[in-house]
Amino acid sequence: MDALEALHNRTSFPKLTDPEPDEECLRNIYKAAFRAADHGVLRPWRFLLIKGESRHKLGELFVKATLAENPDTEPAALNRIRQKPMRAPLIIITISCIKEHPKVPEIEQDLSAAAATQNMLLAAFAQDIGAFWRTGSMAYSPVVAEGLALKDNEKIISFLYLGQVSGATKNLSDPSVEDYFKQW
Repeated sequence: MDALEALHNRTSFPKLTDPEPDEECLRNIYKAAFRAADHGVLRPWRFLLIKGESRHKLGELFVKATLAENPDTEPAALNRIRQKPMRAPLIIITISCIKEHPKVPEIEQDLSAAAATQNMLLAAFAQDIGAFWRTGSMAYSPVVAEGLALKDNEKIISFLYLGQVSGATKNLSDPSVEDYFKQW
């Protein structure tokens, strides 16, 4: 698949199943992250790979975070939260790692980590791998940050779920370019 085709047609696939992408596909996905826009070439990111039993540990961490926020959460709701990491065989957690720099503010470094995630999404799509970018409250939870051993200068940018597509593909509309791009 060429770059324009991937850029014009990429969509999210919320229903994913085994197997996880093979090593060659994963390597392509990882390498795509390094071509993200990155002022100062700081590479202000790192990535955690969550698969196998680690998905269950992440689910328990999500439950712990939920209970810290709302101790009265119903058991059925906790069970749904516990299962969230099981929605795909592999999750890549993008972590922004802010580096002190006189010309590159924190926001640019966060955006660079987000761009690295977008590149990984495109690389997955180009290889017929299903991918879905999720954030939600767990991305902002101090309990999750502590459980994942994030440092003070780090924050979660995304949970990138990867696997084989299971279920229907979303049909996205093509918005009118003219509605969004205007001459100034």
